[in-house]
Amino acid sequence: MEQETKQSEKKKKSPIRYVIIAVIVIAAGIFGWTKISYAITHETTDDAQVETQISPVLPRVSGYVKTIAVKDYDSVKAGQLLVEIDDQELQTQLVQMQADYESAKADILNAEAALKNAKIGLNTNRGDISLSSIKIQQAQEDYQRNQNLYNDQAITKKQLDDSKFNLEQVKQQSENNQSVLSTAQSHIAVLEAGLQKAQAGLATKAAAIQQQQLKISYTKIFAPQSGKLGKLNIAAGQFVQAGSPLFSIVNDTTYWIVANFKETQIRKFYPGMPVEISLDAYPDSTLKGNIASLSEATGARFSVLPPDNSSGNFVKVTQRIPVKVSIDDVNDYKNILRAGLSAYVSIKTK
Repeated sequence: MEQETKQSEKKKKSPIRYVIIAVIVIAAGIFGWTKISYAITHETTDDAQVETQISPVLPRVSGYVKTIAVKDYDSVKAGQLLVEIDDQELQTQLVQMQADYESAKADILNAEAALKNAKIGLNTNRGDISLSSIKIQQAQEDYQRNQNLYNDQAITKKQLDDSKFNLEQVKQQSENNQSVLSTAQSHIAVLEAGLQKAQAGLATKAAAIQQQQLKISYTKIFAPQSGKLGKLNIAAGQFVQAGSPLFSIVNDTTYWIVANFKETQIRKFYPGMPVEISLDAYPDSTLKGNIASLSEATGARFSVLPPDNSSGNFVKVTQRIPVKVSIDDVNDYKNILRAGLSAYVSIKTK
């Protein structure tokens, strides 16, 4: 009995448990001090996500999908053929436009020939006018001569009247030639205007052909950038409208982080400031980066219905400022970076 009592007293006096308690207290103190000092010297947020460029693939013409050259989540390169739309109807329209173009060219040839003939006729009319002037001068001289002869009673009254009639006839013919010349000149102006109109119509048809050829080229849809596809929303034979999204291409070479810090955290932030990044999906990997830029507006200002604090009851809410963070050596982490992944961002401010 006495032996058991002595052993019990030894256990009570053993310092092991005090050592354990002391170690725990010291460890807790170190842990707490580490957390407190870290919180004092760093600004952190878990409201952050990975971002990249996402380009929608949109058809520029409507039509039925002929072939699809890719599958869901395929990797593609810029300029690679993705989808082809049936262009048979557009090709038929192009043939008709080309026929109209050839017909317009023939109309121009006809207009040019008519204008050429009219100009030749105009030259003839001018020649007739010149000839009429000579005839008038001759008829006047004949009349004047006959008048003198008649005064000398060398010819009869009938001969004088015949010369006078001939003069009047030549003058009337000259007036007729002038009218014909005016008519020919007006006709040439009409033909020239018609030729210009035909040439303009030909240019319009040529532009329509170019536009149609451009539409036909749009039936082949190529990748606007390199990256990985999302889920395809189309199938062969499906009718698609111009401008309707078919799928998206996610750029797999350019990534950055958008971290939404509270407005009370950003007072010491500046571009180029070093940043540590941890992805929720890969907590064992720590990425380095730096602040690229700070948004000029809070995230709420970009919402569909931004808050209006002057509308009545006011409840103050701490706003968040989007901060763009570039990733150092981003190519080394392409295999783990995915657009939309949640991240934890820490920035040392002291």
